[in-house]
Amino acid sequence: MDVRLTSEQCQLRDAAAEVAGDLGPGSVADLDDTTRRARLEKAVDATGFRTLRSDGASAVEVAIVAEEFGRGLVDVPFLGPVLVDDLQRRLGRQIAVPAAGPDTVDLTGSLAGVQESPPELAELSGDVSGRWYALALAATTADILGAARGAHALATEYAKVREQYGAVIGSYQAVAHLLAEGLALIEGSISVARYAAWAVDELPVREAVEAARVAKIYCARAAVTVCETSIQVHGGIGNTWECLAHVYLRRVLAAGEAWPVKLEELTIGLS
Repeated sequence: MDVRLTSEQCQLRDAAAEVAGDLGPGSVADLDDTTRRARLEKAVDATGFRTLRSDGASAVEVAIVAEEFGRGLVDVPFLGPVLVDDLQRRLGRQIAVPAAGPDTVDLTGSLAGVQESPPELAELSGDVSGRWYALALAATTADILGAARGAHALATEYAKVREQYGAVIGSYQAVAHLLAEGLALIEGSISVARYAAWAVDELPVREAVEAARVAKIYCARAAVTVCETSIQVHGGIGNTWECLAHVYLRRVLAAGEAWPVKLEELTIGLS
């Protein structure tokens, strides 16, 4: 496996990052901005991100977009539609898209339209449905990783400007070490998540599912730590509704519960 992104994948990443950066919520108040969300919906739909698989994109490329959308807290459906698109490609026909239900945990609605066990899976062979399951795990893992990156960036920027005792808090070792630990967790998550996405299309289905399960467990645990650290770095304001840190944490927790994985399901050791 070559972990380096191709030039086309870098362009895809940059395009997804641009959409997320320009139209994603910059504050908790922005989550209620219907005009912004309408523009974001139009942009995501126009890019073709939701039909990546039927357009011949790899699972790595789906994960690239999911990661950037998680980082930017994109609050229009992506995971649900792209997984439906993959399932339709495997079935060779259109299927009914489930309606988006209410989500009281994830304020960004990132799982809107996600169906964990669509009935159409029964029409596929075990290997084919297993690859769809591996993609679902890899995509939600990428979203989790992106949210961790966003939470870490939020805390880092805050640590650069928030002053206490005459110096920015980022200059103190206690804060710097917290941020360094978070960065190390993110770097490890990038490796395991990228491998899991690559495995979806390249490894035997049993190995692909195993890689995706390992990635889901590792990245979910790491992301919760990173998000909680972000809240801690923000201090008192980190526990307020207005701080975006809790929105990242909510997104991580919600994505972690979609296709949840237990340690007992793994055939390799993971502490």
